[in-house]
Amino acid sequence: MKQLKYIALVLVMLLAAGTVGAKTLKLAMDADPVSLDPQVQLSGGMLQYSHMVFDPLVRWSKDMTFENRLAEKWERLDENTVRFYLRKGVKFHSGNPFTAKDVLWTLARLKKSQDFKALFEPFTDAVAVDDFTVDLKTAKPYALLLNMATYIFPMDSVFYTGKDVTGQDKDAIVKTGSSFALTNASGTGPFKVTSREQGVKMVFTRFADYWDKSSPGNVSEIILTPIKKDPTRVAALLSGDVDFIMPVSPQDFKIVGKAKNAKLTTMSGGRIITFQLNQERRPEFKDVRVRQAMVYAVNNAAIVKKIMKGTATAAGQQGPEGYAGYKESLVPRYDVKKAKELMKAAGFEKGFEVSMMAPNNRYVSDEKIAEAVAVMLGKIGIKVHLKTMPKAQYWPLFDERAADIMMIGWHSDTEDSGNFSEFLTMCADKEKGYGQYNSGNYCNKKLDALVLDAQTETDLLKRGKMLQEVEQILYDDAAFIPLHWQHLSWAAKNNVKLEAIVNAQNFPYFGDLVVE
Repeated sequence: MKQLKYIALVLVMLLAAGTVGAKTLKLAMDADPVSLDPQVQLSGGMLQYSHMVFDPLVRWSKDMTFENRLAEKWERLDENTVRFYLRKGVKFHSGNPFTAKDVLWTLARLKKSQDFKALFEPFTDAVAVDDFTVDLKTAKPYALLLNMATYIFPMDSVFYTGKDVTGQDKDAIVKTGSSFALTNASGTGPFKVTSREQGVKMVFTRFADYWDKSSPGNVSEIILTPIKKDPTRVAALLSGDVDFIMPVSPQDFKIVGKAKNAKLTTMSGGRIITFQLNQERRPEFKDVRVRQAMVYAVNNAAIVKKIMKGTATAAGQQGPEGYAGYKESLVPRYDVKKAKELMKAAGFEKGFEVSMMAPNNRYVSDEKIAEAVAVMLGKIGIKVHLKTMPKAQYWPLFDERAADIMMIGWHSDTEDSGNFSEFLTMCADKEKGYGQYNSGNYCNKKLDALVLDAQTETDLLKRGKMLQEVEQILYDDAAFIPLHWQHLSWAAKNNVKLEAIVNAQNFPYFGDLVVE
């Protein structure tokens, strides 16, 4: 009996010791995930969510190399095949075991997703060699296969198979409307979703059977509260109501920087912020002189200085410096006099009226930027009727191309220039997914051919020149209005070790977060 009591006491002590370091993190973001389905939308917010609840085959490290996750190692078998050796003993949140079958099922679903299919168009097949070995195949040599593996978050094929209570297939990918995956999730990630009230609060609980026992993370629960207004998020941090906020508005950098109980972390980023000009809605936009005039009318350097407070870099092209397609000569070109001359030459000296839409909680200072651009276009006779809204309302309207001018920001999914064009400027192709976020309906077949050829070019010097030619075409065509590359920012209480988990992709690895 004494021995049993001793064993029970030891167990109690061990359980207590296991919870001493456990912490609850109160997180405030500008918005919460639009869905629990990781494949319904290709966006920064959804990818942030995916890294919490799911796990990719590989992920980016801080120094921009690849870290193994659900794939322990990989090797190239031939120019069209890479073999991935999967981690054994991994469980989904449902309790189902993770195997090669789940990778194949996930890739097949990605190729059906309207948002992801263009990314995975080069992939022709996936073969399960055994339960823990998968061969990914491409039709042609593909320089970015490992980059793309960072976007394969295996889903629980058993959990998402069958019919839901309404009779709909559980694997249905539904952008607007109800679906099983919208409100149910089973991943292999460090956190399970235990509560979700859209737009109000979301609770993530540490997954007890998480495979990565080497992770230093000690956060047992994350309570996510979406706070749309930048000053309100900062006030919540400084008052102690929350522990971690993202993003931080440039207007609030000084306030957070002076706070004794909080710290600010920033990092240069590659997200381009642009406005697209819908050539199908507005015949005026079909005239390259009008598009050029609009680019000349926008003083993006002033926007960076006055609105972004220097926390961005004015852009003249898609990819930032350091990306393969970057071309030093493609600089911002603000010149109101030149803009007016172009409008007159195009026969629109008196201007015209247009509609514009932008989110007010997706990009840093997005609403203020849209207001500034509307005023600038007004100086060349283009009267803008602007409407802004939360991103949850904005994205369905963006998909509908509901305004003449629409804001879009993009961080390259592959950390490569070609990805910008694949989604933002290639001719819209619903079957293959190219041009999925091209709300301007810009279309140039020469550009498309160059982008596709660059996908299979493994000579990096030659590939870089091809992508530079792409950027030159877009610049000359004034295919869109470039604004700036947005810098990244986060802030947290002093006891939150945020520096270790943030990165240039803006996908904080919350599973590894340490709170002292």
